[in-house]
Amino acid sequence: MQVVGVTTQQEVHIVSRDRKFRINEILVIEDPALNYPKGEVVETMAYNRLIPMGYDKSLVDHQVLETLRHIGYDIESDEINVAKLRLFEEAPYPVRTGCAVRLPEFDEVRHLLVKTMPDEGMVLGEIHGTESMADSMSEDLQDQVMMLEQGKLRSQQGVPFIFDIKSMQQYPHVGVFGGSGSGKSFGLRVMLEELMKLRIPAIVFDPHFEMDFRDRVPELKERSEGLMGRSVTVQIGQDVGISFSELSTRDIEQLLGAAGGNLTESMVNVIQSLHQRKDSFTSFSDRLNNLVLAQEEGSNHLKRKLNDPELTPMEAERIKDLLSILQQYGTLPPASVRGIHWRLNRLEKAGLFQHDIRAIEKGLEQRKLVVVQGSAWVLQVFATYVIGALYRKRREYKDRKMNGEEGKFFPPFVIVTDEAHNFAPKGVDSPAKSILKEIAQEGRKYGVFLFLATQRPTLLDETITAQLNTKFVFRTVRATDIQTLKEETDLTSEEAKRLPYLRSGDTFVSSAAFGRTVFIRIRAAYTRSPHVANPFDELNQFADERDEKVLKVIEKHLPIFDTDLLPLTGEIRRECGLDWDVSRLKEEMERLAEEGQLKKHETPFATRYDK
Repeated sequence: MQVVGVTTQQEVHIVSRDRKFRINEILVIEDPALNYPKGEVVETMAYNRLIPMGYDKSLVDHQVLETLRHIGYDIESDEINVAKLRLFEEAPYPVRTGCAVRLPEFDEVRHLLVKTMPDEGMVLGEIHGTESMADSMSEDLQDQVMMLEQGKLRSQQGVPFIFDIKSMQQYPHVGVFGGSGSGKSFGLRVMLEELMKLRIPAIVFDPHFEMDFRDRVPELKERSEGLMGRSVTVQIGQDVGISFSELSTRDIEQLLGAAGGNLTESMVNVIQSLHQRKDSFTSFSDRLNNLVLAQEEGSNHLKRKLNDPELTPMEAERIKDLLSILQQYGTLPPASVRGIHWRLNRLEKAGLFQHDIRAIEKGLEQRKLVVVQGSAWVLQVFATYVIGALYRKRREYKDRKMNGEEGKFFPPFVIVTDEAHNFAPKGVDSPAKSILKEIAQEGRKYGVFLFLATQRPTLLDETITAQLNTKFVFRTVRATDIQTLKEETDLTSEEAKRLPYLRSGDTFVSSAAFGRTVFIRIRAAYTRSPHVANPFDELNQFADERDEKVLKVIEKHLPIFDTDLLPLTGEIRRECGLDWDVSRLKEEMERLAEEGQLKKHETPFATRYDK
């Protein structure tokens, strides 16, 4: 291998007659005047006379071909392997043409590939192009990951990729981007497993109900032992909710805004007028309900009712209360009052005010991963409250400590969410957006960090995207998203062109901590998503199980005529839970006969079914 063609301080072309180059592999140029610079292969090709190409548009240009002829290559008959090598550090002057190029020993490039030890960082996968260094790699980095290739597990063959979680103090926040089927959610699962391994407190907002870590991969059970008991799953309305009495007026404005779109000025005025400090949900709700009822009845109608001689003392007291609240708040617009009333009822029906967030606080204090599940809109409403509440707790503790005061310790933690563009959309106000922007800009000082995943980086708020110092870029097809990622990362044009064709699980890692883009493959996850089953396999399995149950019931009555099916439908309803009528049962028996599971005999009077 040697350098050919015109060289620059950043890039050189290298050539080999015998060895094919691997994309992203690291090579050393034996130029002692430049202290043996190292670079990464960013483009490769094999050239021979059977492949016509325009020299002006090809990696193999006219100068490269002329150099090859001068150093003895037979352009007309040899197959020549050519690669473009980009130097990791810009050279003070161009590399000398003709220099030999060799594979490095691991110790020569360890500082470029490994930033921390496996037990102190997140071991996320394997770095592409490092297979040649496996033999010289130190023992502490061997057998750190198992890889999944074509549905089969294989051992580690290259250098493991270890994300230095402590570097987030300097380079905070992580973005995970990729289209459907790119391995984005799989990669996020691996990251969460590593957070659990390191016992870093994290809260995960899971709109897809897939971040469950109880189902372990049998072949990797030994590696997943350390994860047991380090995660807790809670559902909004069943396990956690919002303590209404702890909400400020501003909190209630945000929550009700999230429940049904932006609030009008008159709606905000309704909340500010009706809410009183330390209101419980019952007291605030009753006040609002009474105002709605009083405005519907009207002052004159209520006064006429009050003069009714048949009115009981209790009913009279009730009407006086309605008149009192109408006198106090009657000037508020009825349409706005009803709008607030509808939103509050919507949140109450979702169970949002039936619990508090103590289960989440407890999980974080125990250094666990807390997965919060709920429907998308409820999650957005709840996230607005819980992120703000937890961030304030951590911030108050740090501020007290800075001022030399004692305060109750609250741990640093990580906020993780999929579909992040729904929580912080670009160009549109959303309930959680303001608190996420604040954390993106200031969270580093307080030890609060973001892991945000989305299929559409273009739709994510630009301020937040700019603060994500590490970005994992999986397969992305949309041109607008690729352009956004090029602007927000150091991906080169060659790497951007590869984005639509990446395999599931392959990802570019653009990290300020590394100072360059690293191409890796995510390791095999130790746990499985509850949605891992193929839906078509699920369909067949369900049908087979149902047919088995129905056949057991039918076989007890064989032989049976199609005129005697009515009693059988009742038994099938009891035994199988199927609400079939005679017509449906007959159709199903016809199908079972066609499939050979029953035998059908036509008689002059009726159809008989037998084994």
